[in-house]
Amino acid sequence: MDVVCVGESLVDFLPAESGRRVREVTQWKPAIGGSLANVSVGVARLGGRSAYVGVVGEDEFGHFLRERLAAEGVDVSHMRQTTEAKTGLVFISLDERGERSFTFFRTRSAEFLLSERDVDPSFLGRARVVHCGTNSLHLPEARAAVLRTVESVRSAGRILSCDPNLRLHAWQDPEVLRELLGRLLPRCTVVKLSEDEVEFATGRKDPEEALRHLAGQGVLLPVVTRGEAGAVLLWRDELVRVSAPRVRVVDTTGAGDGFTSAFLYGLSRRYPDASALAGASREDLEALATFACVVGAKVVEHLGAVAGLPSRAEVAGLMPGWLQAGTATS
Repeated sequence: MDVVCVGESLVDFLPAESGRRVREVTQWKPAIGGSLANVSVGVARLGGRSAYVGVVGEDEFGHFLRERLAAEGVDVSHMRQTTEAKTGLVFISLDERGERSFTFFRTRSAEFLLSERDVDPSFLGRARVVHCGTNSLHLPEARAAVLRTVESVRSAGRILSCDPNLRLHAWQDPEVLRELLGRLLPRCTVVKLSEDEVEFATGRKDPEEALRHLAGQGVLLPVVTRGEAGAVLLWRDELVRVSAPRVRVVDTTGAGDGFTSAFLYGLSRRYPDASALAGASREDLEALATFACVVGAKVVEHLGAVAGLPSRAEVAGLMPGWLQAGTATS
């Protein structure tokens, strides 16, 4: 297994047209949603072996997500369905620039019921990379499950990645989230933040200061994505900046997930564990981050978070040379 994603999965309802508020939209199209589910799809489309671990309802929308993820080639053997809650939904509206706003129907939804029963150390230990987020961690049981996941992955020596994908408005007390980040992020091998998340997550307004703060806490490879400006990472105390290609923006939903899926796919194919990643070269990581920006840019050219995630055939020629071979380093 290359990448296992642990966290939320939702059904995104995409509008038939942009420039309208949710109440003005007359047609909707359901799609896979939720950052962790999106990343699992992105990895699979690039040719990786991915799995999704999380909880959805034993309802039509839960069946929809299971079937759609499986059809994408994602391992759903550890995706649990429950009768205790319904699958979360989100309706997305877009302005003329492709910037999105969300209307959520996920109060007490199934994603929040992640628990330690969903943590399978033997399954996680077979993955080169385990990736998690924070959106589904509102309940103490879910937070405990992710922290147990973290310790399991660290003890196995695997690469542990986190993209908090912050939704502060969804937290009754954001300080609970801040405390969780304080426990979670320093334990990660890779942390990916967007530019507008760095202050809450690290207490530093400047992205470069945030990167150095994370590295000082023990994060091997901290990354900040900067939208159309590309991304910056810190490697061995050196800032590495990469640019993003210019594209026509339709919908910015899922751009960060596109970046993350490509970045983690590349890490998983090049580095079998965290110790191997520690020996990476600046040049390899710069090339991989550049490719990840290409994938993120592909996403925003389409409506929704997953429609624009490219197949391997679409972007093989844009991959770093070492990734084009398609075989993992043993």
